[in-house]
Amino acid sequence: MMTKKWINAAMILCCSLFLPLAEAQTADPAQKLPNVMILATGGTIAGTGSSSTTTVGYTAAKIGVDALIEAVPELKKVANVRGEQVFQIASENMDNASWLKLAKRINVLLAQSDVDGIVITHGTDTIEETAYFLNLVVKSSKPVVIVGAMRPATAISADGPINLYNAVLLAGSKEAIGKGVLVSMNDQINGAREVTKTNTSTLDTFKSPELGYLGYIQGSKPYFYRQSTRKHTIDTVFDISKLDVLPQVDIVYGYANVNPIGLNALVAAGAKGIIHAGVGDGSLPTVMVPALSDARKKGVLIVRASLVGQGIVARNGEADDDKLDFVVADTLNAQKARILLMLALTKTSDSKEIQRMFYTY
Repeated sequence: MMTKKWINAAMILCCSLFLPLAEAQTADPAQKLPNVMILATGGTIAGTGSSSTTTVGYTAAKIGVDALIEAVPELKKVANVRGEQVFQIASENMDNASWLKLAKRINVLLAQSDVDGIVITHGTDTIEETAYFLNLVVKSSKPVVIVGAMRPATAISADGPINLYNAVLLAGSKEAIGKGVLVSMNDQINGAREVTKTNTSTLDTFKSPELGYLGYIQGSKPYFYRQSTRKHTIDTVFDISKLDVLPQVDIVYGYANVNPIGLNALVAAGAKGIIHAGVGDGSLPTVMVPALSDARKKGVLIVRASLVGQGIVARNGEADDDKLDFVVADTLNAQKARILLMLALTKTSDSKEIQRMFYTY
């Protein structure tokens, strides 16, 4: 059982590795510092292990936001930082209610003149999903940056401190304005729509396959090389200000020897939409077509995605989507297609309009 004193000492030791770099690269004191709000939700970045070498089998979401801020004193040199603990969970426990609570709080804060940007500390397991949800519902062009860590705060060479420093720097920068929700880890900047976790444990796990990073952070400065052409934040039609629940949308995966038992159970349980993450180009096995077609006739929206993880799912490619009245996910992976379909169903049940949304966002 570790003492609080040991945890604090370990966090300070980890952070001290980065202090010389940060001191050499802090902002010009003559410049007015931006006001950045840190909203903490838990995750590995707030996790603790049984020893300084514990990098797996640790306990996530143990350290509060004030301790995270205190562990990186150089934050005060690049921004006026305040913290708020929204909730304290491991991100595999993130749910729709948590997303709505977080998004509403962000929109309230960003409407204030004394908030220039927001950083959200988050577990890495669902960071890409939270990022994309916020990318569709945040109603401000001010920077929103989500950050996490792959090693707990008590580990040797913990990545949380430098990731948090970079995230605050990015959230307070003029360069990040209007870029949509960003994920900042490992000195890399990813866009919410394309980013995904690609490795279970390495520090460079977050990537944007094929389309690439938006940019990098180097020398305490963000460098952007591209931005998404898809609409986001203030340019979406989604308004969650009066929403308390989201429609039930579930995911069914394709595989060899698949059967419709899972699909039928989800439809019977009240699913309003189904994401079918098919093999290849979102292919539909013959055995699944009748069940998917029946679900659509019952009013359930069907979206064809792919479990491949990269590439466009072609409309009317591996299925007659026009005849079946299905929607295709474009380049969104299954978990992000689920998010867009949930929000789309709060606006319309028309499949053609929903397809337009998939090509827009």
